[in-house]
Amino acid sequence: MLAITNADLWTVSDGRIKDGIVLMADGKITAVGDDVAVADEARIIDAGGRPVTPGIIEAHAHVGINEQGVGREGRDGNESTHPVTPNVRAIDAINPRDDAFREFREAGITCALVPPGSGNLIGGVSAVVKCRGDVADEMVIDAEAGMKAALGENPKGAYGRRQNRAPSTRMGSAAMMREALEKARRYMRKKDKAEEEDKSGPKFNAKHEALIPVLRGEMPLKVHCHRADDIVTAVRICNEFDLEYTLEHVTEGDHVADFLAEHGSRCGIGPTLKYGSKVENRERDFRTPVKLAESGVPFCLITDHPVIAGQFLPITAGLAVSWGMDYDTALRSITLSAAEHIGMADRLGSLQPGKDADVVVWSDDPLDYSAFADYTIIDGEIVHEREV
Repeated sequence: MLAITNADLWTVSDGRIKDGIVLMADGKITAVGDDVAVADEARIIDAGGRPVTPGIIEAHAHVGINEQGVGREGRDGNESTHPVTPNVRAIDAINPRDDAFREFREAGITCALVPPGSGNLIGGVSAVVKCRGDVADEMVIDAEAGMKAALGENPKGAYGRRQNRAPSTRMGSAAMMREALEKARRYMRKKDKAEEEDKSGPKFNAKHEALIPVLRGEMPLKVHCHRADDIVTAVRICNEFDLEYTLEHVTEGDHVADFLAEHGSRCGIGPTLKYGSKVENRERDFRTPVKLAESGVPFCLITDHPVIAGQFLPITAGLAVSWGMDYDTALRSITLSAAEHIGMADRLGSLQPGKDADVVVWSDDPLDYSAFADYTIIDGEIVHEREV
């Protein structure tokens, strides 16, 4: 049992509680408030009035799959042998010994969604992991958190320019994505019909099988898209197949904010803390998250680690405030909104009884560039304690 007392609780879901207490047991938050009884046997962290928040969530980071400081040997994010590889899984490439996991803990990041890269039109299955542990299977809390897809410069550049293969244009990218989804849909229908009639189904196809949860709405398609027209194409294709989806990066989302609001598109915005590295993201700045917040578009902020080191995610939210975003919205964008983006809001993202005991004690305002995570707690266990 662990208790944090004398805390300035930033619950995210239920406002702030001065002189608050968070009680944790068996990996869960058991009580939150200013009048909570603490058992004698509990280990107590006296926050001394410091801010306490839910664990920060990085909703799009290639941590463990594109290892930092390693080079080619640690880059396992793209199975670049074919533009459609839905049957590969991030969990099979996550290296828990990637030093970035330690840096995430030191920055108060307790959980991350790890997707394959964006070199392929359909790149494989994403996983949600807690940022601690030595065995990927024990870190993973959802091994099938979304199917990565990509539009724009990356897939057409990976194949059209270098290998003289399709896709080489945005038209080709959209056509190939539709073809893959339609083939999988026909395979699914044949399989379902065969089961109804107690007959043999179609010959096993690993790629089609991997897309069935997407087509059934059981797994979201998570579409990499920067340019406004790619954003609209992603929504168009997802609507054609009646898919659950999220949009990832969304650099030019400010140009189509009303469209996104109309379609209820959930967006992971970033890496905003970086110069425009190519034509499709040359307008990269904080206008997009500010505009989407104003337009009522559900969003979270992401770093796309290691494009931007994930430990700078709280600073990214702080900069959004300096550009005019409401403070509570910015904090929510890396906690509860991020949990919603990855389908984990029932477990993560706010200080509420029953949720996972992922909690951070901060030295100061968590969105201030000078703040440190003094204690990072995952599933009720202290995984980082800052030396002062």
